[in-house]
Amino acid sequence: MNLILFDFLSIFLISILGQNPGEINLHIHKAKSNKGVVRVLIFDSERGYPDKPELAIKSISAPVFEQKSYIKITDLKPGKYSIAVFHDEDENGKINTNPFGYPIEKYGFSNNAKGYFGPPDFTKTTFELKNERKAILINLR
Repeated sequence: MNLILFDFLSIFLISILGQNPGEINLHIHKAKSNKGVVRVLIFDSERGYPDKPELAIKSISAPVFEQKSYIKITDLKPGKYSIAVFHDEDENGKINTNPFGYPIEKYGFSNNAKGYFGPPDFTKTTFELKNERKAILINLR
């Protein structure tokens, strides 16, 4: 009887305390140079996607080495996410554009989703994170 009670209590406590966080090992390739930083925004909804850092659940900057950047992202609850990235060569905190509004700094999205005449739809960039380590590669364009 005590063993059954212990099993029930263990299951109950695990469900109350929540699930273990997920982890993303983000690999960003094909930066234009080693200048500046890579800016990463992680969204859990369409709100603010892809370019409103104040609405992202995480905003990260990382150095660039050999035209690549590697970032370990921890403490993410299981769920659906989207990642938007750009290479901020001049470190001004925003993606530079030409007079027509087209980005002149390299950028990319989770699932290596492509946008035509603007960023890809949020749904094309979403992925599911469970209680796991997930490797994600984003090739900048």
